[in-house]
Amino acid sequence: MIEWLRLAAHPATVKRALWTALVVVAILIAINHGAAILSSQMDATRIWQAVLTVFVPYAVSTVSSVQTRSELARRAEDRDKIQP
Repeated sequence: MIEWLRLAAHPATVKRALWTALVVVAILIAINHGAAILSSQMDATRIWQAVLTVFVPYAVSTVSSVQTRSELARRAEDRDKIQP
């Protein structure tokens, strides 16, 4: 778990997750809340939903990046074991 958190906090992982979230969130909020935003009907519930919308792409990108970094590290270790 500590290794997972270390990889999740890696600057490259955080940067990738932030950029992914920025792009995806803009699209999702426009789709899910665009009409309410344009008609000034963003109540507390909709604002809370929009805030949660930010978390989803960030989390998905972070999990994907951590899994990829872990797999690449394992492959590198395997290569090192094979080479004399």
